[in-house]
Amino acid sequence: MKGFKEFLLRGNVVELAVAVVIGAAFTNIVNAFVKGVINPIVGAFGAKDLASYSSCLKGPCEVSDTGEVTTGILILWGSVLSAALQFVITAAVVYFCLILPMTRYTARRKTLAEVQAEAEAKEVQLLTEIRDALVTRAG
Repeated sequence: MKGFKEFLLRGNVVELAVAVVIGAAFTNIVNAFVKGVINPIVGAFGAKDLASYSSCLKGPCEVSDTGEVTTGILILWGSVLSAALQFVITAAVVYFCLILPMTRYTARRKTLAEVQAEAEAKEVQLLTEIRDALVTRAG
């Protein structure tokens, strides 16, 4: 039991749980964006919902009131397109709102650290030169 408790309280498990919860909330935002913005834009050119786009591969295709295909082979390519758009939108938001700013921040922080290290090295060198000059004068 002690080992299991340590496993659960280890930082990685807690961070993973937080990431899953945030990811689920983020999925809701993306789904709302697709439903509220993307689907109406697509609706201006055709059907309001991408999921309604389909093709009958082997017909005639008949769909029951419950949405099940009773005859024929129906390809629901609109659902695939909708899922692909959601993926692309999610990836773009993650990249432009999380990854890119974090990369820029890390690069700035690294540059600042390099500048500080360089300044410290120059300071040490200058202090060494001053010490050597004082030793030479005293000697």
